[in-house]
This record gives sequence, structure tokens and C-alpha cells, in this order.
Amino acid sequence: MTRIMIVGNGAVDCRYAPIIESADLVVRFNDCRSSGASGLRTDVVAVCNTGRPAKSMLGSDVWRSHPAVAQAEEIWCVRDPRKFAAMKPLIAVLHPELDDFCDDGTQAFNAFCLESGKRCFVIDERTHDWVDDVLQSYHPAPYVVPSSGIIVIASVLDRYPNATITIVGFGHEGWEYHPFAAERRLVDDYVTLGKLRRL
Repeated sequence: MTRIMIVGNGAVDCRYAPIIESADLVVRFNDCRSSGASGLRTDVVAVCNTGRPAKSMLGSDVWRSHPAVAQAEEIWCVRDPRKFAAMKPLIAVLHPELDDFCDDGTQAFNAFCLESGKRCFVIDERTHDWVDDVLQSYHPAPYVVPSSGIIVIASVLDRYPNATITIVGFGHEGWEYHPFAAERRLVDDYVTLGKLRRL
């Protein structure tokens, strides 16, 4: 059975490094802060491909040459450009401070992949919509978008239905416009149901 490890950017005990390294597929996020003490093995880097995070990564030689990014065979863009283009007018009204939130960097990530021999994969907007629908059962406070972490978890559960999927480094906290409390409860329920494991 395929063993998949999804490693968030939260704290990871260094004792887990051998377990993470032994997985069949290791997914890390954005600037791969989780790599190092928790192991370097990285097969996929899931990136926030819009707004300031995208600009920061794409404009950084440090990110492009990061050992985890260099090692990865795939870059997953967690935000479907179609979804965020449709969201832009509403965000402009509700959150004018997020004026560059929907600026799309997908083509630039794809170009980076072509240059570096990687595959570029965009998580479909249907996954985002499905996560939004499921989170309503947990009565989230008003939010802008789900976190990259929960989008990737949902995508992996969908694409690898027979895999053993383990998560680590998820503190379910951070940007105020992500529904972290609801996401934590959803993940806890998935763990209870045996769909996910926490390391």
C-alpha cells in the first residue's frame, strides 16, 4: 500500500525524520520550512500560486535553489486560476486590502517546472468547492479561503483512495482569513474515521 506523508510547516519532532523519509510520497509546502531536522525527502512541493506568497517564491533564488524544492519532482498549485479569477470581484468589495490576493502565478510556476524538469499540477477548483461545502458543517467563522493544507489533504484523499495518508506539522493556525478551527475539527474527524493518521 502506498504511504503518503503530508508535512505541514508547523513544528515537527526530529525523531519523526526516519518515518517521513521512508514514505513513498512526501509532500511539503511553499518554502519547505519543515525540511531539515524532519528530513529532506521531498517529492512534491505544494505552493500557494496566487498573491504575495507566489510572488515571494517566484522572485526568490533562495526558494528556487532550496534543496527540498530542487529535489521535488512535482509542484502542485493549490489555487485553480479559474476559481480565483471568479472570486476577485467579490474580494475587491469585501477585502480591498487584499488587492493582489488573486494575482495568478500559475504560468510562472509552470515555466519553472519546465526549466527544472518537474511536473506542474493544478488542484482543480472542484476540490476547493468541495472543501468549502464540507467545512460548513463545522460552522466556521467568516473566512476568505481554506488553507493550502486542507486543500492538499482533500486532493490527496481523492486522488489516492487506497493509500495510507499521514499528516504531521499541522498546527491549524496562522492567517486570520483561513478557517483553521473548522479545519482542525474536520481533520480530527478524518483521523477518527481512519481516513488520515497524525504522526
